[in-house]
Amino acid sequence: MLNHVFLGTNDIEKSRTFYNSTMGKLGHAGHELPHGTAYPSEGGTVIVARPANGEAANASNGATLGLKGASYDQVDAWHKAGLEAGGTDEGAPGFRASSPGNMYGAYLRDPDGHKICCFAPNVGPR
Repeated sequence: MLNHVFLGTNDIEKSRTFYNSTMGKLGHAGHELPHGTAYPSEGGTVIVARPANGEAANASNGATLGLKGASYDQVDAWHKAGLEAGGTDEGAPGFRASSPGNMYGAYLRDPDGHKICCFAPNVGPR
């Protein structure tokens, strides 16, 4: 359904540190661009870069980028890597009663304030 998602950044190096760490835990390598970094996958690409219009990037209120994890442990590793790479906690790993099927997930804010999450399929108790 999606080709790509673009998140603006005001600090390419902070974003690279954060996304190289978190996306790396999900098995996605970054490809540097002159204005940011792209993280391609079979399901689409996440691009984190300076806005093309030259204005400051800002986080969109109400928007969340949801990423797929393969396991509960991978969600945990993603969340930990994000905190260690300059992100802030927006919801520790755990089951989410409000998600379809009570999925296991975690939430972070990236260095620019974008809300991102990672969810794994519910494969049973933790």
